Amino acid sequence: MLAPDSTLMSEQGWKTTAATGSPQHAKKFNNQDFNRLRAWCLSQGLLFEDATFPAHISSIGPNLLPEVKLRQIQWKRPTELQRNPFLIVDGVSRFDIMQGEIGDCWMLAALGSLTLQKQFLENVLPKDQGFQDNYAGIFHFRFWQCGDWVDVVIDDRLPFLNGRYLSVHPRTSNEFWPSLLEKAYAKLRGSYQNLHGGYLPDALVDLTGGVQVQFSLKDPPSDLEEILKAAATSRCLMGCSTSGHVRRNIELRNGIVQGHAYTVTGAVKICYKNGWKHIIRIWNPWGHGEWKGPWSDDSPQWDHVEPQYREAYLRNKDDGEFWMSCEDFQEQFSWLYICNSTPTFLDFGDQHCTTWSVDRHVNLWNPVHRNKYSSGEVSKNPQYFFKVPDYNPKTYNVVISLMRKHAEDMQDVKNLKIGFLITGENSKVLKQIFSLTRDVTNYFILSPGTYAVVPATTEDQEFEFLLRIFMKNQDYNENTNSLPSPVLPMDVPRQNEDSSYKAVFLRYAKQGSAIDALQLQQLLNEVILQDEMTSLGGKFSFDSCRGILALMDLKSNGRLTLQEFGSLWRSLTKYMDIFHKEDRNHSGFLDVSELKNAIQTAGLATNEQLLHLMTMRYGDTARRIGFADFVYCMLRLETMTYAFQNLAEGGSQILMTAIEWLTLVMYT
Repeated sequence: MLAPDSTLMSEQGWKTTAATGSPQHAKKFNNQDFNRLRAWCLSQGLLFEDATFPAHISSIGPNLLPEVKLRQIQWKRPTELQRNPFLIVDGVSRFDIMQGEIGDCWMLAALGSLTLQKQFLENVLPKDQGFQDNYAGIFHFRFWQCGDWVDVVIDDRLPFLNGRYLSVHPRTSNEFWPSLLEKAYAKLRGSYQNLHGGYLPDALVDLTGGVQVQFSLKDPPSDLEEILKAAATSRCLMGCSTSGHVRRNIELRNGIVQGHAYTVTGAVKICYKNGWKHIIRIWNPWGHGEWKGPWSDDSPQWDHVEPQYREAYLRNKDDGEFWMSCEDFQEQFSWLYICNSTPTFLDFGDQHCTTWSVDRHVNLWNPVHRNKYSSGEVSKNPQYFFKVPDYNPKTYNVVISLMRKHAEDMQDVKNLKIGFLITGENSKVLKQIFSLTRDVTNYFILSPGTYAVVPATTEDQEFEFLLRIFMKNQDYNENTNSLPSPVLPMDVPRQNEDSSYKAVFLRYAKQGSAIDALQLQQLLNEVILQDEMTSLGGKFSFDSCRGILALMDLKSNGRLTLQEFGSLWRSLTKYMDIFHKEDRNHSGFLDVSELKNAIQTAGLATNEQLLHLMTMRYGDTARRIGFADFVYCMLRLETMTYAFQNLAEGGSQILMTAIEWLTLVMYT
């Protein structure tokens, strides 16, 4: 039976969800609230049917199969297939997965790697569901989409063709997590058809929210073995792929499939004969089909390995997993992909304690002139500055990742080449990288200095992007309180800055004209607080947003125009940079001394009495100020300071009078 329209049911739940965007408080895809929908179905004795991704040809896609086969598709629930179905049987494993008719080896290879890293798996596969308790034919899974985790709700009707799974099928007949997770990902991407052929790094990022780097095995870095070892040690997700031909999925005599994606499940150095051998373990998402060369299951190389190591590493089964030497790996495969929350796979050859920090930016790139990247041209586009204070010339210390947001049009993504330029202090372009991919990421060894990253595209086309700058924090004194922070943006021309906030404004404005306090509150909490650090100190309250609106509303009509919102957006960007810079311990709060530094960095005057009153008025019981209160506080302080300066004249005596006056108004 059909549940009511889930979008209408969950609209109220969408508005009241707190701190959306994290795995624990993921945004609701299509506005569907899993708990509310399941509770309603249970109360009505119904099995959920998802109207937003129905059991219909539209969910398969018009071009995946011939029309005659599309008409033969049947949809069945696990309860119709098995008397006692389970979501998970004896834990989650890559060996649970066997690829079906859809060519989504790229997604399944990433999923196979995910099963090895429980710290990521728990974000994707919620535990509050199953077929035994509170079963209502509804399930949900989480994926990361350009800065936010989203919760995707599905019903459990699965597509079959001629009695066989069209999608991935489980090795154990009564275990259904692979098929249901794949369906949720198909819904996120628009249809099953959109899973037929894809890019393995995209899936790695969607399943982790991490940063991925790809390495060409035809021109590998000299330290590839060290990178692999560091990746395995730091629990990274890894995958690899073979080059494709006109005919995809050609299986060679040696067992390797062309145009295919695999999971890298291990990398070790093993004692072999009188020396050491670096070998790689790889898994085929088909669930069968293995390498037949050296170090394969039945190869003679294993006869020269000590029994305890052979027993530990060798799994002689036709399950799609096999070992091969690093040399054969580079010869047989074209690309290696590695993904983690931070670029830990670049932490090798370094005896010092290291961590990685990340600076995130969301913006809109607006074309000026195609294919012209002179220093003057660069300065007209959004630029993001960072400072490298120290470095080890033998280790990578910066990773830059640019991702195109809202890339629903798959064909358009494939035809749009995006990338970024890195400029030095003299605005000279040092490096430029462009690619026909959703995600452009590269790693660098940069000497001390100040650099700028300039996102761009080779086409005259706008695109909204997420830029992440990862910096290695080299802690020579083992003092984690001395981590470098990104520097504030320099004063550069921002001719195109209007375009950076216009898309956000129009998304929340009524009829694209203005926004009121309630819309401003929703915008600030959903857009500005998407960064985990800024969300720790609480949300923007309605009263705060009314106060912010009053400060920025030049026409005093209770609403912000696009121009007024642009001024607010620039202030928000400035204060976010200051907040991140002064929040040394990454707590999400500023204490009194950090607040004092922040005010001075903003170029405003203060004294101890004013600081005391500000932390009492805007702080928590420990006199710490979260980001939302910090923004409101700083906007008030800035506005009142400038208002007083416009009215008064004089020197130091007047300055003291100004601070006394600010002390009065800031506490009211």
